[in-house]
Amino acid sequence: MELNAIKDSFERVAKKQKLSCSLSKELIDQVGNEFEHTLSSIQSGKAADIHQTLILTNQKAKDAVVGSNNQSDGMQRELNINITKFQKLLEKSFNPDISKAYRNIDFEPGIVNQIIIDHFYREGQFDIVDCLLKEAGGDESISLKLQFQEMHEILEAMKCRNFEPALNWVAANREKLDESGSDLELKLRKLQFVDILENQGRADALKYARKHLGPLASRHMTEVQKLMGSLLWGANLEKSPYADLVAPIHLEKLTGEIMQAFYNFAGQSFQNPLKVALAAGLEGLPTLLKLVRLMSPTKQEWQDMKQLPVEVELGEEFRFHSVFVCPVSREQASEENPPMMLPCGHVLCKQSIHKLSKGNSRSFKCPYCPLDASAAQCRQLYF
Repeated sequence: MELNAIKDSFERVAKKQKLSCSLSKELIDQVGNEFEHTLSSIQSGKAADIHQTLILTNQKAKDAVVGSNNQSDGMQRELNINITKFQKLLEKSFNPDISKAYRNIDFEPGIVNQIIIDHFYREGQFDIVDCLLKEAGGDESISLKLQFQEMHEILEAMKCRNFEPALNWVAANREKLDESGSDLELKLRKLQFVDILENQGRADALKYARKHLGPLASRHMTEVQKLMGSLLWGANLEKSPYADLVAPIHLEKLTGEIMQAFYNFAGQSFQNPLKVALAAGLEGLPTLLKLVRLMSPTKQEWQDMKQLPVEVELGEEFRFHSVFVCPVSREQASEENPPMMLPCGHVLCKQSIHKLSKGNSRSFKCPYCPLDASAAQCRQLYF
């Protein structure tokens, strides 16, 4: 909605500016033509001094009329007003006072610090982590740091088309990779085979294939056969039916897969937690700012508010686990108020069952079917 208002305001400014520019150009052309006519009359040499003076007087009067053109002044005033309104709308939409939406929330400092450290580990900025730990006096996770250092060394080597560090890592973690059904070794071998074929020739590529691709043929026969067919084209793969083998996208995708495998083995999320938290905050911030603006609560009321009166809608990319909302109380389930399944199969929150059973002292009728149930018959569900 705000973007539509900004677009409409911008179009009004653009329209006013176009009209103002057109009018100004017409006035300038008019003045220029008058000057040229006057200059031509004076330079003709036929006019007497008195007549020349009269010509200049008339020109001065015409300039005064043009200079006092109310239409031009009015158009410029309207343009300035629209520009000012547009500027205020931009400041309101893109430079809001986000401190108004701030609420005091108790964070666990250790968790926050770890998220920040993990972020810099993921970015490969280990010197920053060392500086932060030194200043904050925190404990360094040597094993986690070594894992991330190894990952970045592998990724840097892959950028230079050196796949040996990645292959060594795959060999060291082959058992885990096989359990997950990963084919990282095949993809790395394919890229290395193509590099050898393009830079060293068919003989070296065939020798490499016999040594490294042969053991993989039983599980990936189709892929290996495709690589063997590419031998016929040698270094001219880009002009062959196998041009797809040299596409840069393969290295990019493989880099992402190796990163994901690293994070899985390290017990880390593939998505950067700090970036996810910031993205979710940016997504929900407009709703919070609008709520503050409409409700105009005092600072203390905003801080003491137990639950927001509106739902902050986030995209599907921010949903990491199932959420249950009680159909009776319309409240989201929590650890204190978990979902409970009735004997009939319907699910309510624990507090709703407590109210329906009058403190768990009597049986009650399910709100959605004719069957009766008691609190003791209900079983907690885990999502």
